[in-house]
Amino acid sequence: MDRFLAIDAFVRVAESQSFAEAARQMRVSRSVVTTRIQQLEEFVGAPLFHRNTRSVRLSDLGHTFLRDCTELVGRTNEVVDQMREVTTSPVGRLRVHALPGFVLGHLARLLQEFQTRYPQIVLDLAVNDAVLDPVKEGFDCALQIFPPRSEELISRKLFPVRRVLCASPAYLARTGTPRHPRELQGHRIGWYSGYPTRERLVFHGAGEPVALEFKPVLLTNSVHLLREYALEHAGIVCIPTLVASEVVLSGALDVVLPDHPLSSFWLSVFYPTAQRSSLKLKLFLESLTSHFSGMPPWDEPLIARGLLPDVFVE
Repeated sequence: MDRFLAIDAFVRVAESQSFAEAARQMRVSRSVVTTRIQQLEEFVGAPLFHRNTRSVRLSDLGHTFLRDCTELVGRTNEVVDQMREVTTSPVGRLRVHALPGFVLGHLARLLQEFQTRYPQIVLDLAVNDAVLDPVKEGFDCALQIFPPRSEELISRKLFPVRRVLCASPAYLARTGTPRHPRELQGHRIGWYSGYPTRERLVFHGAGEPVALEFKPVLLTNSVHLLREYALEHAGIVCIPTLVASEVVLSGALDVVLPDHPLSSFWLSVFYPTAQRSSLKLKLFLESLTSHFSGMPPWDEPLIARGLLPDVFVE
């Protein structure tokens, strides 16, 4: 029995609560994972999991040893990475989950530069709007706005994600431009379904905040679809500046109610506590923070034109 491979399999099954998912992460068959777990259980003399056709749960012994085993796997991978860094360069696969709104148009250059510097690191990048727990799903880190519910994660803020209401000049010429938040109630609204406040917005400005509940005519989990919807003169949409900035600056869309800024969020990187010593992850985090520290480049021209406040509203 290879003890490290068996312990690695144990940690992955425990985190994902699935033999099949652990096998997918390790790129081996499910039978290989099952054999490694059985060998480890025979070695320690007790079951590490309670399993049936529906679920996989840690036994008391499994709970006792999981944290130590997780740290052992993380530390072993770190040592191997450091040894390779001395002789050649970091190698291996780095699994990253990220939001489409951030990835499309903003991340490709960083990835190219990162892989030019570290050519033996393979980036496995999953792109979707799901709020996931990178521990359970087997990712090294997740770039997302809303935090997953897990005590096994560390988070690091990257940059603020501001939102604007915008519409095409043709739509506003046809329906009229709202001058006060309450005037939005008569308009067709396109809405991102993943906002934690659901269909509620709070408008800030010189006076008291104004809170409104909307009844959108379009709900979607794609901010890019909302942008295209607005470009088709279909209504007013609420989207992040990281997807709106280019079309606003070109004049294809106008910001609606720029004097009533909306609350914003942070895009953060979330990663398992056991991964904080991983050299590949450290290098990737350094690259992210060096590229996206300070004011986001897509917000600067909007602030210069008075379309965004220079004060961040949380």
